[in-house]
Amino acid sequence: MNITSILDYIDNGHMALPEFQRGYVWGREQVRGLFHSLYRGHPVGSLLVWATSASTAAHRGNGELAPGVVKLLLDGQQRITSLYGVIRGEPPKFFDGNAKSFTELRFNLSTEEFEFYQPIKMRGDPLWIDVTQLMKSGNAGVGNFINDLNSNPEHTARLGEYVGRLNQLLSIRDKNFHIEEVTGSDKTLDVVVDIFNRVNSGGTE
Repeated sequence: MNITSILDYIDNGHMALPEFQRGYVWGREQVRGLFHSLYRGHPVGSLLVWATSASTAAHRGNGELAPGVVKLLLDGQQRITSLYGVIRGEPPKFFDGNAKSFTELRFNLSTEEFEFYQPIKMRGDPLWIDVTQLMKSGNAGVGNFINDLNSNPEHTARLGEYVGRLNQLLSIRDKNFHIEEVTGSDKTLDVVVDIFNRVNSGGTE
């Protein structure tokens, strides 16, 4: 499933966090590393979900679940929350943590590096792209950034190169995650919690 579809699933209540999940614990370096890997096409792992009935699913946050089957995230919460925060520009409805970990992410069109906003270093430099602004505005945003660059003679020589990088950055939304599902009526809460604990035993405490 691609990232855009996963975020839409969260928005429409088809994907959520189980009540026993922890809050958001990632820091900025981990968020930066995730986008670095996605931009370059490196593996970023798969997701594990518990497919269960929405009518009995105990989930985090006050968002409404869609009727039918809901996918509760057992493994991948930190990645999906980071992607949601940067791409949507706000935390998901199940969020519990420090939103500063994923706000103000920037991308340099010349060096192809991700960094968080630093006013002295980045203010007024059109090569530092606001990742959230681009993700929210889509293809129209690419055009706006191109117009800004085109108005500066020192950037016109590499304009074609920069356009390619803007499109590559935007295409992160189309990257796919493989999703493993825990299903079956025999999967009690205790069984699923045990699976969750085993899968997350090596993660950030």
